[in-house]
Amino acid sequence: MANKKSETPVPDFEGTLKKLDSLVEKLEGGELTLEQALKHFEEGVTLARQCQQALRQAEFRVQELISESPNLDSSTEE
Repeated sequence: MANKKSETPVPDFEGTLKKLDSLVEKLEGGELTLEQALKHFEEGVTLARQCQQALRQAEFRVQELISESPNLDSSTEE
């Protein structure tokens, strides 16, 4: 069960990305205090890592599916 956490996809990738976009807009707005900006930046880094992990997992899954179905491999065009 220790590996289960690393194999679990990030729930709602689109929602996480939307939160990240919102944080970026607030940071770019320039109206936050330094403390607020640091808090938002820290949260943004966490969200970005979650999105990257979800994308890596999706890419791995796609590669698994392609390797299980050789007829779908687009690199072997005839």
